[in-house]
This record gives sequence, structure tokens and C-alpha cells, in this order.
Amino acid sequence: MIRKQNLWFLTLFSLILILGVYYVTLPNDFLEKIEEQTEKKIKKEEPVVEEIKENSLAAMRVNLQEERQEAMNVLQEKLTNDKLTSEEKNNLYEELKYLNEVQGKEEKIEEQLKKEYKLDCFIQMNNSDISAICVSKEHDATLANNIMRLIQKNYETKKNITVKFQKK
Repeated sequence: MIRKQNLWFLTLFSLILILGVYYVTLPNDFLEKIEEQTEKKIKKEEPVVEEIKENSLAAMRVNLQEERQEAMNVLQEKLTNDKLTSEEKNNLYEELKYLNEVQGKEEKIEEQLKKEYKLDCFIQMNNSDISAICVSKEHDATLANNIMRLIQKNYETKKNITVKFQKK
């Protein structure tokens, strides 16, 4: 039989859990729009176009590389554990190999975009999703489409590719 304390605990815990999931799944665009609206009300000015410098692309690259390096270090530590079976070690090795391949493919695509379109881009891959952030003075749908096609040429299976432009 469930006591009142347990019932209250479960009710409050589930409420907190639901609110947490809602907050995490809330789209970033929605939050950004709310922030922009509050800034407009405070400043009463026209919105400022977000500008990005090459240094911020480098910062994104460094952050991604640090995250991957941490993941690789964790995998390497687990690989050296004597208590793991050979099958578990093989799985860890495959994960490590996959991270290296992803990093290489991202760099390759960045080089291709730089060669073909003379754009400085940041590429990030997550499973079948690929996001590209390109710094360009001019941007339009045809350029985005061409970038998506260039990225898709590197894969046999269809990928979900998003392209974002940032002004110089």
C-alpha cells in the first residue's frame, strides 16, 4: 500500500521530471526569439545582425576537438582495463576508430568547401545529422543547396544536412 508521503514524492518527482524534459526539448529558436523580444522592448532599437568572426569558428573547432579528445581518453582508459572481455574491448576500439573517422571526414569536408566555394566553414557530425556553419558575406538558397550536395557526395546513404550562414 502506498503511503501519502510516497505518493506526494512520486507526484512531485514526476512533475519535476516532466518539466525538465520539456525545458531540454524546448527549441533553441524559441528561446532566442524570446530573448530578442525582451531586448527590443528594453532597447527600443532595431535588432543587430549577429556577426561571427573566424576566431569563433576556431573556438567551435577547439571545443569540439576537446570534447572528442575527452571521449577518446575515456575509451582508451577503458581499453586498458584487464577485467573487460575481448568483445567489450573490440566494441570500445570500434568506437574509438569511429570517432577518428568522423573527425577526419569533418576536416575533409571543410577542405572541400574551402577549395570549391572559398568559404570558411565549421562541420559537425552526429550520427546521420551533419551541420555546417559557413561564414560568408553573401548567402542564398542555391549556395546552401550546393553545399548540401557537396557534403552528400561523400556518403552513400542519405544524411540530414543543415547549413547555417553567418555574416563576416
